[in-house]
Amino acid sequence: MARAFIFPGQGSQSVGMGKVLADAFPVAREVFQEVDDALGQKLTALMWDGPMEELTLTANTQPALMAHSIAAMRVLEKEAGVDIAGAMFVAGHSLGEYSALCAARAISLADTARLLRIRGEAMQAAVPVGEGAMAALIGVDLEGAQKAIDATSGGACEIANDNAPGQVVISGEKARVEAVCAGAKEFGAKIAKLLPVSAPFHSSLMAPAADRMAAALAGANVSTPATTLIANVTAAAVAEPDEIRDSLVKQVTGRVRWTESVSNMAAAGCDTFVEVGSGKVLCGLVRRIEKGATSMNVGEPADVEAFSNA
Repeated sequence: MARAFIFPGQGSQSVGMGKVLADAFPVAREVFQEVDDALGQKLTALMWDGPMEELTLTANTQPALMAHSIAAMRVLEKEAGVDIAGAMFVAGHSLGEYSALCAARAISLADTARLLRIRGEAMQAAVPVGEGAMAALIGVDLEGAQKAIDATSGGACEIANDNAPGQVVISGEKARVEAVCAGAKEFGAKIAKLLPVSAPFHSSLMAPAADRMAAALAGANVSTPATTLIANVTAAAVAEPDEIRDSLVKQVTGRVRWTESVSNMAAAGCDTFVEVGSGKVLCGLVRRIEKGATSMNVGEPADVEAFSNA
């Protein structure tokens, strides 16, 4: 069995996330406490009690999802004897790349929490609320999505996520994104729908946020990961600290190449993908990308037992 540990991004959050894990395992409680201390905020209270509207604010969502992922990873290490250095790969979807780096001991937990708080605030501040948008185009390939964009004009609009075959996300100025959605069925899309997000992530409109992250990452302590990290923007391995910093900066405005990332890991011999943290979004994408691969989620105590028995 050749495993990759993969870490979810925005959209997987829910009120109550991580609470049962913290109740069951002291090592998980330690993670949540360290994140609270690093941020100077009782983020766990928001994660466990809501309200959802506040949890969904990107400056809260990003460190919250990371905290749940790392709590689950630490439980796997302690209870199931997992050594991340023995994994074939780690990777994460958008903010999940920070979780992957933390899990691989390239960035400390406290620094990861602080970087994600900065990232969330910077991404929200880059474009006034209501001026940007994102949309999912279902049933269309990358070529069709690009043709749908090219058939419109006006403000910025780009492919933000290549999530899986038939699932492409676009991002940009709201009027242009809406225009693409209106005409997307002519280019093969079965569904085109706006996403409930507060900013046009992974587009050129995020350039001010990329500049802020470049400054934050320049001062961050980044080490070589304990195992191979597959980066979003290249769908390839990155290892050197400066290379990691550069990749994380480019990720703010760049495309999440998730389909290629999973395919490249599978082509290298990885046959098992373990999604660590909230939800099962990435498991679903893996099944669409590599039908012969095994995928499982570990986010709750029962999942830890299932992993141990697999």
